[in-house]
Amino acid sequence: MHIGYLLPTRERVMRGQPETGPILDLAARADGNGYDSVWVGDSLLAKPRHEPLSLLAAVAGRVPGIGLGTAVLLPALRNPVLLAHQAATIDRISEGRLILGVGVAGDVPAIRREFQAAGVPFEKRGPRMMELINLCRALWSGEAVDWDGRWQVEGGILGPTPHRAGGPPIWGGGSAPGPLRRAGRHLDGWFPSGPNAQVWGEQWQEVLGHAREAGRDPGDLAGAIYLTLSLDEDQATADGRIDDYLQTYYNQPPDMLRRIQANYAGPVAGLEAYLTEFAEAGADHMVCRFAGDHHSHMDALSLARQRLGW
Repeated sequence: MHIGYLLPTRERVMRGQPETGPILDLAARADGNGYDSVWVGDSLLAKPRHEPLSLLAAVAGRVPGIGLGTAVLLPALRNPVLLAHQAATIDRISEGRLILGVGVAGDVPAIRREFQAAGVPFEKRGPRMMELINLCRALWSGEAVDWDGRWQVEGGILGPTPHRAGGPPIWGGGSAPGPLRRAGRHLDGWFPSGPNAQVWGEQWQEVLGHAREAGRDPGDLAGAIYLTLSLDEDQATADGRIDDYLQTYYNQPPDMLRRIQANYAGPVAGLEAYLTEFAEAGADHMVCRFAGDHHSHMDALSLARQRLGW
């Protein structure tokens, strides 16, 4: 089992604390606590935060050995040649520690405005993302690339290529039929944000079925889940904290968000049972976001992991 920690880039910007030193300190602390990876989210204007690839490059230099990931990157907002170059360089800096979690973003007004500001069409963003990924993979080969599609490339050769042959693993987010098919047929893993272990397990079987239909080995795919945790021995305190966190983060009703996003609020003892449900459903990567003090939550999750023997 691999346990990851989401760095609070959005939270710190929302609080008017954009300094990166404390964020890098948290990444180093996660490494010291035995976490396998650290992750960052992505948004240009809809949910302001640090640019994820730049920050991961800083983490790579500060914290040797820990995995790095995006949770999740919105590739459609970027030029694929530039993205391929950035990702290859970060994979070189980190010596093969980068994972690209990717998604197409939800259809809400703020995200539509974000796409408009970036000069990117919002419609058909799923096919756009897949063409972009395929172009990145072609460039990561180090061979000359000719591409005639949404982007035009003539004899393009990228250097350096990523540390790992073929480039960093790419995990697809989302739980709708399209994302499930994309993850199973074309990507290296599946990385949704909810809603619970039972549904996750059912949809994971769909992803594996798509992989088999495409002639792929299902065992090669990573099964990940994005979790939000609020830990406190007092249930009311834990519930109140996660509700406040979600309301502030998304400006949407927390009861609705808690139904569609995987989350746990309560004591550490209950957390162990909650995590076990996802493990039994097939998850091998859990990326955790904390609603509350990050130091105490980080320590509590580490303790739960030790008790579970992970």
